[in-house]
Amino acid sequence: MATDYDAPRKSEEEAESIEALKERGSAKGGSAIDSEDADNPSFDLGGSDLSDVELDVVVLPQQDDEFTCVSCFLVRHRSQLDHQSDLGPVCAECSV
Repeated sequence: MATDYDAPRKSEEEAESIEALKERGSAKGGSAIDSEDADNPSFDLGGSDLSDVELDVVVLPQQDDEFTCVSCFLVRHRSQLDHQSDLGPVCAECSV
């Protein structure tokens, strides 16, 4: 829910009590988000069933001019190498 921080605030007498908010919330019933797992929301793809689609991904091995950062474990170009630690190469982003 978006909040307008520039809007004038209600005084204490205009603000609803906690009990009134609880009653109004229970009268509306549960929302769709409440019934689903909030940590794992599902997304509707508009009726298209993609369960039988196979994705072909070509994975290239690490090139001669690349390294794997020991801090973030991303494959980076040698131009992004900051220094060599005791464990291995560290990229410029992780050394900051």
